[in-house]
Amino acid sequence: MPYPLYPDDRTIRHTPRSHLVIFSLLLPLAVLSGCGQSEPTITQLDPPEPGGSINVVTRNSATTYYLDRHGNPAGPEHDLVEAFADANDWEVEWTLAESTSGVLQSLQGDEQQLAAAGLTHLPTRDEHFRRGPTHTDIVEQLVCHRDMRPMPRQVEEMAGIGIRVTADSSYAEKLQSLVNQHTGIDFEEDPRTTEILLTDVAEKRIDCTVADSNIVQLVRRHFPHLEVAINLTSGDRLGWYLPADQQALADMANQWMASPEGQESIDEVQQRYYAYISEFDFVDLRALNRRIDERLPDFLDLFLEAQDETGMPADLLAALAYQESHWDPQAVSPTGVRGIMMLTQNTAQSLGVDNRLNPAASINGGARYLADRHERLPDTLAEPDRTYLALASYNIGRGHVLDARELARELGKDPDSWADMQEVLPLKADKRYYPQTQHGYARGYEPVHYVQRIRNYQDVIRASVDWFPLTRPDER
Repeated sequence: MPYPLYPDDRTIRHTPRSHLVIFSLLLPLAVLSGCGQSEPTITQLDPPEPGGSINVVTRNSATTYYLDRHGNPAGPEHDLVEAFADANDWEVEWTLAESTSGVLQSLQGDEQQLAAAGLTHLPTRDEHFRRGPTHTDIVEQLVCHRDMRPMPRQVEEMAGIGIRVTADSSYAEKLQSLVNQHTGIDFEEDPRTTEILLTDVAEKRIDCTVADSNIVQLVRRHFPHLEVAINLTSGDRLGWYLPADQQALADMANQWMASPEGQESIDEVQQRYYAYISEFDFVDLRALNRRIDERLPDFLDLFLEAQDETGMPADLLAALAYQESHWDPQAVSPTGVRGIMMLTQNTAQSLGVDNRLNPAASINGGARYLADRHERLPDTLAEPDRTYLALASYNIGRGHVLDARELARELGKDPDSWADMQEVLPLKADKRYYPQTQHGYARGYEPVHYVQRIRNYQDVIRASVDWFPLTRPDER
C-alpha cells in the first residue's frame, strides 16, 4: 500500500467513521489476497561497497536535517547518518522530502536505501519497510495554547477540541485509535510539518496538535505559550527505516548503532542538540521573547561591531549579555558588578573600560574579555567545547576552570570535553575535592547552568533575528 501524498490545500478529517477511508485504501490489497495471489519473493540487495555512496531520504526540521546560516548541513539525523557512513567509508547522497508522508513515499521507490527522518517505529510501517536501529526516546504529546480554557488533562476531555496533525504521521495513527475508543474526539490531517502546526497553535490559529517530546522541547523555547496538555503515549523510539530489500544494510545499521562507536555518536548528538536545554521556564522565556522585540534592537549594532573586532559571534554575545543583565545597561548587582555585560571593576580597568554603564564600552569590553578567555585555553580544545569552557571562565574565573581541568585528568575524564567538564566543575564545591585544588572552593555548579542557559538563549535569539551575519567558532 503506497503512502499517500497530501496536496498542500487539503486536510482530512477523522471521525469514528474514518476507518472507512482506511478500509478503502487497503481494499486493493485485500482483493489481491482474495484472488489467491501469494506475496512475491523480495530479492535482497547488497549494501554499498566501501568508497561508494548511500542514498538517504530525510526532511527539514530542527530534529532531523537542516542547513545552518552558512549552508552547512546539520541536525541530529544528519550527524548520525554521516557517522554511520564514515564508519563504512561511504558518501551520503541526501534527498529532502517535504513531509513524513513524502519520506515514506520516497522510500518505496528504487532510489533510496535509508530513511532517517525522526520516524517512530510502528507495526503499520513494519508491514511495508524494514526496521533499522532506534536512537531516541520520545513521548507523543498533545500541545495546546497556554490560554486554552478548559485545558484538556484527560483523553476524555479532548472531545470537541480542534486538533490538527501532520498527515500520515504516527500522531494520526494514535489519534485514530482514540477516535475509535472515545466519543466526540476527532482530528484533521494536514500536509504541513509538525513545527508549523505548533506555530499555528502558538498563534491561536488551531486549538491543539500532537508532537514528539523532542520537537516540543526545541520549539517551545521560541513559543513559550505552548503547553503540554497530555502525554498520549508512555514512550516510543525514533529510528531509521529501510526498503524491504535492504536486509543486509539494516543489519549493518543495527550493528553499528549498538556498537561503542554508534553509542558514542548518539551521545554526541544528545550533547550537541538536546542536553543543554533546561527545564522549561515559561516566565523566563516569555520575558526573553518580549525583550528580543523591545530591547535587543537597541544593541544589535554594538554586538555586531564587537563580533567584527573580536571574532566572538554576535548572537553568542547577545545571549551572554542577556544572561548577565537582561540587556539592561544600568544593571548593578549587590557585589558591585555592573553594566550590560556585568563587568567587575578590576576586569573593566584591565580592559580600559572607564564607564561600565555605557553599553558600547561594556559590550566591547565583555566581548574582548570573552575572546581573551577563549584564546588562553589550550590549543587541544576544539569547538564547540572551547567556547563553552571560555564562557565558564567568564563566569567563574580562569583559575577555577584550570583547576577543574586538572581534576578531570586525575579522575580519568577528558578535560577537553564539555560533557565531562559538566560533571567535574561541580566538584569544586565538594569538600572531598576542592581542598586539593590550587584555587580552592568555588560554586562549580554555577558555570554548568550558566553555559546551559546561554546556549538556550542563543538558540532563541538566532532564530528570532534572522538577518544576523553570524559565525560560530565551530563554523569558521
